[in-house]
Amino acid sequence: MTPTAKQTRREQILSAAAELFARHGFHGVGIDDIGAAVGISGPALYRHFRSKDAMLGEMLTAISERLLDGGRARVDAAADPEAALRALVGWHVDFALDDPALITVQMRNLANLTDPDRRRVRALQRGYVEVWVRVVQDGVRGVDEPTARAAAHAVFGLINSTPHSAHLDREQMAALLTRMALASITSSGAPRTDQPA
Repeated sequence: MTPTAKQTRREQILSAAAELFARHGFHGVGIDDIGAAVGISGPALYRHFRSKDAMLGEMLTAISERLLDGGRARVDAAADPEAALRALVGWHVDFALDDPALITVQMRNLANLTDPDRRRVRALQRGYVEVWVRVVQDGVRGVDEPTARAAAHAVFGLINSTPHSAHLDREQMAALLTRMALASITSSGAPRTDQPA
């Protein structure tokens, strides 16, 4: 098996596991269930992952790395702070709509990670929040750091609700979430103290 084929198989396993974990919960899914979803025996999964815990750790670490790297890349490529904010919102909206199972697994299963994996995922998540905090402060006048942080977490809650709230088609839902997210972030701005209220 070539490295590319092996990587493809790992991705297939992780994708199937994410769907099952999202639907039945981490503890409600066995190795045999994941194997059956990808057409191999449960024990054959151990050629790819040492355990179900390792599978979850790789899954959530990869999600967090993907969000952080993608967010940074879009901000770095933006022409100005407003464009950076739109790009960051668009990135997170696309992620949530395209991978709702991963969003669900990420939200529900942090406590099921091993301690080293949990520390790694939390560090990556903090890094992603810091990208948002900087972009919100740069893109919205008069927002201090605590407000920017609160606004970022509020927008995560809005966008990450898509596994339950996506009742429109993909394009309409993306447009709605983008409008709502940008409106909520920009409304967090406060008038400057040197200007009349």
